[in-house]
Amino acid sequence: MKKLKICHLYPDVLNLYGDRGNVTAIKKRLEWRSIESEIINANIGDKTDLSDCDIFFIGGGQDFEQEVLLKDIAAGKGRAITDAIESGKVFLAICAGYQILGKYYKTHTGEVYNFIGALDLYTVGQKKRMIGNYAYECEIDGKKTEIVGFENHSGKTYLGEGVRPFGKILYGNGNNSQDKTEGARYKNVYATYAHGPVLPKNPAFTDELIRTALKNKYGDDVLEAIDDTFENNAHDYMVRRLLNK
Repeated sequence: MKKLKICHLYPDVLNLYGDRGNVTAIKKRLEWRSIESEIINANIGDKTDLSDCDIFFIGGGQDFEQEVLLKDIAAGKGRAITDAIESGKVFLAICAGYQILGKYYKTHTGEVYNFIGALDLYTVGQKKRMIGNYAYECEIDGKKTEIVGFENHSGKTYLGEGVRPFGKILYGNGNNSQDKTEGARYKNVYATYAHGPVLPKNPAFTDELIRTALKNKYGDDVLEAIDDTFENNAHDYMVRRLLNK
């Protein structure tokens, strides 16, 4: 039987807005397809071996919570996370988790926090927050797909040449409220500002993560179809509400 190992990074501090529900969504969609899963939590100070994990999740947190991670990142987890990314492991990074994968975060008062640097991007904090339901378009499994979620961030993120946007903003702010980009893609990293949690009401996105992880591990990315009526109803309601479709 196939099995995927899911690593939830820093659930002790990066746990805002129900983001841990993304791990549950992955687990349930594996279970419904008779694929086993194992979830491990990698907290601050843990000496967790990340090398055999298949999917990594990093959730959202407040600015001061990002600060407390700096020592742990420098003590070894940053290198382990970068190695996992470079080896092609699947990552879902939300908001603060997204920012932490970048080079640095500069607060609106001028302090600079150097982060992992696994992705060529940086974030600059602003006094005014970007808050609300939002939607963006991206390509999943070769098809244009609308993703719906909830954003709440003061940081404006700017991408370097080494990464590409995950999607194009249809409604809301996204990365920086200026260039209409949302999130970042690098190798098998999917980074986004979408809370919600985002995966339950975007089943195509969840299956993209699963499919990529299965292909990495088993060379087979064919997924059994399951009934997504409830998930698609939630998704389509938000699309109609935000985009008048």
